[in-house]
Amino acid sequence: MRALDDQGRFEGVLTAVIDLDSLRPQTLDRSLPVQSQVAITDSVGRILSATNGDSFPADLGANLNGPARTGPRLWFEADRKGSRRVFSSAPLVGQEVYVVLSAPMQGVVSWAVFNPVSGILLPALAFLLPLLAVGFVADQGIVRWIVYLRRIAAIYERGRYSVRPQRAAGAPPEMRQLAESMDAMARTIAARDATLRQSLVEKEDLLREIHHRVKNNLQVISSLLNLQERALDDPVSRAAMSDTRQRISAIALVYRALYQGPDLRRVELRDFLDELIAQILLAESARGAPIRTELHIEALEIDPDHLAPLALFAVEAITNAKKHGLDTCGGVLTVDFRVRGDNAELAITDSGVPGGPPVKVGEGVGRTLMTAFARQLRGEVRYTVNKGGGLTARLIFPTPLAGAS
Repeated sequence: MRALDDQGRFEGVLTAVIDLDSLRPQTLDRSLPVQSQVAITDSVGRILSATNGDSFPADLGANLNGPARTGPRLWFEADRKGSRRVFSSAPLVGQEVYVVLSAPMQGVVSWAVFNPVSGILLPALAFLLPLLAVGFVADQGIVRWIVYLRRIAAIYERGRYSVRPQRAAGAPPEMRQLAESMDAMARTIAARDATLRQSLVEKEDLLREIHHRVKNNLQVISSLLNLQERALDDPVSRAAMSDTRQRISAIALVYRALYQGPDLRRVELRDFLDELIAQILLAESARGAPIRTELHIEALEIDPDHLAPLALFAVEAITNAKKHGLDTCGGVLTVDFRVRGDNAELAITDSGVPGGPPVKVGEGVGRTLMTAFARQLRGEVRYTVNKGGGLTARLIFPTPLAGAS
């Protein structure tokens, strides 16, 4: 460097000498690629200092000169050994001194690719791995036991309380306590159900016994009325006593059908009417002409509340048919019971007296009782005089099952 005095006259030259070895770059920086080499050159590409001169091309000046010499530059070229490498240069002091970085060419797993990927992938893995671990622990410790207990609860819902959650013995404490609570609940419900079933059986037996005793008491009353009837001389009184006895016997038959049947709440109407008609006709068979019966009865299960008024209606209708149409010379008694959707119909028809006077619908006690029984069934009574003689008493009422629904 030229030295001048205060008046601008030349006084000499200032020279600074630096050992090039002190400028030798260090490659200990971990951010550099593996086997990287560094060199310091002048503006024409002569290497002033380098970590390994063979890792650089013979002519660096061609890449340092030109319009890009004022800033960093990147290029690919072979070194002095012929190996393909990547080079990067940047000026250090104006445009006189440059630093050049030389690194080996690498593939997809090179540091230039791996560093950004690892910067994204590793944090993502650090987040996903704990999440997966928590999910696995939750599945093994909670979810699978909840699914197992849900299956046990579904079994309990079907009424199978004898199943025990034995696998829950290996569950976490909370799940095990929940399983024990479910097991205790199932045992309690099973014990309560057993008690209720036993109580229901006892009540059913008691109810059957009550029906049996009521039937027996009614039969005793019927027998007493029969004895009283035999002691009477007045035909009108005997007929009234007989009618009363028939009504009581019909009610007794209702109670017998209840306690002898499989269900205390339902009675099969076909069998009941068949037996009731036979009972009424057999009781009077010795006192009049023979009567032939034709029965057309459809199957229907009926409850006691509907059965009693229906039986009493049949008693009155059959008794009237015997008195006014069949006692003199016998004939045919037809009983039809049909179910037509929401309504049921009971029709009792007698063949009448051949050549006799026209049949008239009376206003006696029998008709009054039949109307009352029809009202109990929320139905109505219709009387029809047949062309060939005889009378049809028709009871139309809501079908018990349709009315209950």
